[in-house]
Amino acid sequence: MEILTGISQEIWDMKYRFRAPGGEHAEQSIEESWDRVARALAVPEADPEHWTCEFRAAMEGFQFLPAGRILAGAGTDRSVTLFNCFVMGVIPDDMGGIFEHLREAALTMQQGGGIGYDFSTLRPAGAPVRGVGADASGPLSFMDVWDAMCRTIMSAGSRRGAMMATLRCDHPDIEDFISAKRQADRLRMFNLSVLVTDAFMEAVDADVPWDLVFGDKVFKTVGARDLWDRIMQATYDYAEPGVIFIDRINQRNNLHYCEHIQATNPCGEQPLPPYGACDLGSFNLTRFVRNPFTAEARFDLGAVERLVPTAVRMLDNVVEVSAFPLEAQRQEALAKRRIGLGVTGLADALIMCGMRYGSVEAVAATRRWMAAIQRSAYRASIDLAQEKGAFPLFDRDAYLAGESVAALEPALRSAIAKHGMRNALVTSIAPTGTISLLAGNVSSGIEPVFRYEYSRSVLLTDGRREQRSVADYAWSQYREIHGADTALPETFVDAQTLAPEDHLAMQAAVQDYVDSSISKTINLPAEISFDSFKDVYRRAYVLGCKGCTTYRPNDVTGSVLSVDMSSVRAAPELEGDDGVVYMAQPLERPESLGGSTYKLVWPDSDHAIYITVNDIADGDRRRPFEVFINSKNMEHYAWTVALTRMISAVFRRGGDVSFVVEELKAVFDPRGGQWMDGKYVPSLLAAIGGVIERHMIDIGFITLSAGFGPVGSEPQGSQEGDGLLGLQKAVGETAHRQCPKCGAASLIRQEGCDACLSCGYSKCA
Repeated sequence: MEILTGISQEIWDMKYRFRAPGGEHAEQSIEESWDRVARALAVPEADPEHWTCEFRAAMEGFQFLPAGRILAGAGTDRSVTLFNCFVMGVIPDDMGGIFEHLREAALTMQQGGGIGYDFSTLRPAGAPVRGVGADASGPLSFMDVWDAMCRTIMSAGSRRGAMMATLRCDHPDIEDFISAKRQADRLRMFNLSVLVTDAFMEAVDADVPWDLVFGDKVFKTVGARDLWDRIMQATYDYAEPGVIFIDRINQRNNLHYCEHIQATNPCGEQPLPPYGACDLGSFNLTRFVRNPFTAEARFDLGAVERLVPTAVRMLDNVVEVSAFPLEAQRQEALAKRRIGLGVTGLADALIMCGMRYGSVEAVAATRRWMAAIQRSAYRASIDLAQEKGAFPLFDRDAYLAGESVAALEPALRSAIAKHGMRNALVTSIAPTGTISLLAGNVSSGIEPVFRYEYSRSVLLTDGRREQRSVADYAWSQYREIHGADTALPETFVDAQTLAPEDHLAMQAAVQDYVDSSISKTINLPAEISFDSFKDVYRRAYVLGCKGCTTYRPNDVTGSVLSVDMSSVRAAPELEGDDGVVYMAQPLERPESLGGSTYKLVWPDSDHAIYITVNDIADGDRRRPFEVFINSKNMEHYAWTVALTRMISAVFRRGGDVSFVVEELKAVFDPRGGQWMDGKYVPSLLAAIGGVIERHMIDIGFITLSAGFGPVGSEPQGSQEGDGLLGLQKAVGETAHRQCPKCGAASLIRQEGCDACLSCGYSKCA
């Protein structure tokens, strides 16, 4: 029996353990979860009993890890999709079509799917809209609507999927797209990526003018190198937008003859056509290392190759048994049957075999391992085609003419010509943060180990939290074999110490054997020069990567919002005669207070709202003490009076009261919000929260890093541990952002995704 301990137990219980409708546990062990998934995926087989056993054996010991949606949803009879993410349909450049696609996006996210969209099809801001005598608001304004929709769905319960937005490098609004996330509280539900063409990269090299066009009209001409530098500067400053080499993706697509790709899923490992979906699973490479940390250490390639056919069959069956939010998504999946077979634990496996991540030896070994997995996966899909038939859109001559297929060994090409392929694309490297934690905290995907040991906050059954140590799988195995006091060999490197060249070498090596793409983040030091930073992207292009995502600690993403703690008085515990513990005695109100009054014009109200915030001196600082809200609109009278009394009562208790802003800005009106100063505000309460936040910033009670979202701009999870978003703390030598779920300063960027070292939260899981 597999015994889960520590973080593995918590992840299973929180994310993958099936519960009955009443909330009681329906599974008592991870084995029962594997049984459930195996039975569900074996249903399409002629001999389901046999394949249930085979599928169950593949998952035994965490050898093969189906993606999180499969593990959580298969066999539960819930109306959820087993596909992690989708790219949605092409957005038409008309109002009716735009909002029909918004509806489709909402339905998809409601079932748990992340989504990707290309907004390049929408005319730029200021372009005329014929027939209505108006100018277009541009793609970014509609991205704001998508962003608000995502927040609204998230506010209804647990986190749904993330979103990716792409825009072509020649779209007239590309400059605004590049700088969009410099604006506070904008597009926080999106990952952003620029679709970079080969022609643009050539223009950058030549330093020539570059036309920004829509339709047949040139709206503006800019310097290609200047535009590239603007993309790089934004990414240098706050880690977005990412870069997708879109021509390379289409040129190397096995389905080049029947689809055109303009977007990816949220983490970038699956470039997909309209309504395409991610059907993912990963081999845990650490489970195939024999005699680890010894001179006889080796990787059992044969064991992996024997398991590949079972994994391919499992993912192929997901297409049959999964629910789909939209019929168009089901039809797309059935027509092409693309799957994404990948790996996790690569860095740990290399360490266990005595190789340093990024070294010549490690790159060579990675190539051998990935080539064998790719070869076995293609062979398995060919065999399935013989048994069950090729994917419906298989065209032998066109398929074999593809650039990637042409690079396969002759024996495979011959077999494809004879029997076809069951799955149009078979390999991908997806984010595996959560399932890697489940498997004992193995290194995630093809990423290097981020940190070998760290503390994690654990919520106990009695409501208390405890800090527990979490160790990387390879690190803990080494300590167990050689003792805690033994010095680590040089093979134990982490993301903070690796050079960019090491990251790029590994990503490029793996890309040669991956049909789709790779979710990977190149972690860079804060002190890297801008020119060296730009060179990372240029070299990624030269090395044949399909995209590039970096993360460099910076003042924007490194510290979203910070409080000057010297101005925040502690709130002492006081026990009253009734035995109730009071957290603080209210501050006494002086006879007179200074403050400011703000006029708020809410578009849905006939009368302005006036918000007064008064302050009290706290040493040589000011802190908010009370709030008054007045308006001639009597519709708001009762709740505004209640609101001001409650907020003022909180303010008078002292301590860190900035969470009030966070809570107000997280409120979404089901009737819809309003556009104010070019931004979408989800409710009147959120607008009031924004006013109070501005006041707190003005008096120096809180400080906001330039260009990033204020409190509430990130998704809110459990109320447990929610506090001041972005309060930066030091974890070892690295400063992390604050997790939107647990509040710990443990948020890292890995595999193109935000993940929390403390509570296991993942934006992309």
